[in-house]
Amino acid sequence: MTSLTYDWRLTHDLDAFLGTAGDFLRSRPDRHTVALTVTEALRRRGMSQYGGSAPVFGILERDGAVRGAFFRTPPYRLNLTSLGERDARSLAALLADARTEVPGVSADKDTAELFVEAWGLRTGARAERLRSERLYRLAGVTVPEPAPPGRARVADAGDRDLLARWYTEFAESIGEGAHRDLGAWADERISYGGVTLWETPDGTPVAMAGVTPPVAGQLRVAPVYTPAPLRGRGYAGAVTAEVSRAALATGVREVLLFTDLANPTSNGLYQRIGYRPVSDFATFDFTYEG
Repeated sequence: MTSLTYDWRLTHDLDAFLGTAGDFLRSRPDRHTVALTVTEALRRRGMSQYGGSAPVFGILERDGAVRGAFFRTPPYRLNLTSLGERDARSLAALLADARTEVPGVSADKDTAELFVEAWGLRTGARAERLRSERLYRLAGVTVPEPAPPGRARVADAGDRDLLARWYTEFAESIGEGAHRDLGAWADERISYGGVTLWETPDGTPVAMAGVTPPVAGQLRVAPVYTPAPLRGRGYAGAVTAEVSRAALATGVREVLLFTDLANPTSNGLYQRIGYRPVSDFATFDFTYEG
């Protein structure tokens, strides 16, 4: 691991990162759900899981303890744990001096805004808020009534093309684009029963809800998607309730879910199912002049 100033260390070594920061990430599995899920995927399936360039990781240590961490899997944005103003500025200085590419940032709302300010002052980058999200934790499942006609079933190999297509549409709808190998994404989800479909009585799939593999006692419901022409019929609520119930049955301590705060319908739906707010998050993209 390469030692640098600013109380931060950068590394491309996943084992070194997890060896130092793993306990810190597991100490708050709800707020660190994305970092836990992504690093577990890298550990189990290889460092090229999210793109061809090497991921970079960072650890903030002070007084003998880990105080913060980040990761970036190019071409995706920087993902930060909670930081105060001093540490956000220190990280911005470190990354700028190391000429690290930073296309955007995702973190809890306060941290994201602190880093945006620090990064702009350091580099002149302009920030655009892509989305504001709320993290929810499941307290217990209440199935929305009335339930739409049909049933839930776990997606299998015969659904591979459908899952890849719907994931593409989902990613585009949240402004992410499809950087990953979509067939590989579908294969991986199918391998552990990680997507549930809602299908109509004639067997036509109309919505999907996925779950990430459990790590550190938590898993996250994602993605939830209904094609635009089929929305407003209760399909998303029905399939989300089903995967939430199944997730609780696995024995994990926390079932989590992110929602877009710009969509009051989905936020209301998930609360009716049994999800309760944990914290707000924000994602920003950066643009650079010259």
